[in-house]
Amino acid sequence: MDAALIAGIVIAFVAILTVLRAVRIVPQARAGNVERLGRYYRTLGPGLNFVIPYIDRVRPLLDLREQVVSFKPQPVITEDNLVVDIDTVLYFQVTDPRAAEYEIANFIQGVEQLTVTTLRNVVGGMDLEKTLTSRDMINSQLRGVLDEATGKWGIRVNRVEIKAIDPPKTIKDAMEKQMRAERDKRAAILTAEGQRQSQILTAEGEKQSAILRAEGERTSQILKAQGQSQAIDEVFQAVHRNDPDPKLLAYQYLQVLPQLAQGQGNTMWVIPSEVTSALNTLSKAFTESLPASRATVTDGREHERRTAGSEAVAEAERAAAEAKAAAEDSELGPRQIEAGRPALGTNGIPSPDPAHAVRPDEQA
Repeated sequence: MDAALIAGIVIAFVAILTVLRAVRIVPQARAGNVERLGRYYRTLGPGLNFVIPYIDRVRPLLDLREQVVSFKPQPVITEDNLVVDIDTVLYFQVTDPRAAEYEIANFIQGVEQLTVTTLRNVVGGMDLEKTLTSRDMINSQLRGVLDEATGKWGIRVNRVEIKAIDPPKTIKDAMEKQMRAERDKRAAILTAEGQRQSQILTAEGEKQSAILRAEGERTSQILKAQGQSQAIDEVFQAVHRNDPDPKLLAYQYLQVLPQLAQGQGNTMWVIPSEVTSALNTLSKAFTESLPASRATVTDGREHERRTAGSEAVAEAERAAAEAKAAAEDSELGPRQIEAGRPALGTNGIPSPDPAHAVRPDEQA
């Protein structure tokens, strides 16, 4: 009874184990190679799969997704004999699980070594400066060589990227000095160019300013000359209209002479020779009689007429007194005395005697 129970338990365990080995569930983006009696039989895809237990053996599943592998820095010698450490990153994907399983023992290691050898071959034909500035070209060459070499392994290389290129420390210091010198050179060039542009603009501004100043001065001088010309013309016309004589000019000349000595630095005053002639003309102006004006002539004539009338009246009165005295002496009558008095006119001048008046025909 106990043996039969143990045998049943053993059979049940074997049956369960057989069922478990016959059923295989493969996840998405995974693949497994099946070997029947040690020989490749088929590749299991994602999902539920059945195999023959104890006859079929399923190899470890392969990841069909794109994988990223970072390789450690590798020393590479450039064309100018400088050792640089290059760190690369590889992006690849398994496209054929059978080839990846049976064409190469370890495809990760194979891709790494192939990347190193290809990188040394590509970088060995470049100098350091070109290596530092030609990463895209290096990446494209690496990708082409790796994709061609790993195609038979069932692997597709999508991208190859260089993460870093580390030259030696001495080379870094030299590069930093060169870069600093280049920046100083560019800064000096830019400063000189800025100063040059500034000087050019300043010179252009001064030129324009001088031109405008000259134009303004020319216009100002032209206007001043025109104003002086008009003023001289007006003075000249006024002088000619008034017709001044040499006496007035001499007097004006003497009035201007004191202004010549008004300067603060005039310690000696030289009298020009024209002063003598001006003084002579002025002395003649004061010694000679000035011409009488119309009002003066009219007043003089009125005064002469009044003086003549007064003298005529006095003469008439004197003649009457003498006649009266003669009449008294000769005992003449008043009528004769009165008849002997001369008659006076309206202006006080004695009118001529009609008896003794001379007619025009007699005068002729």
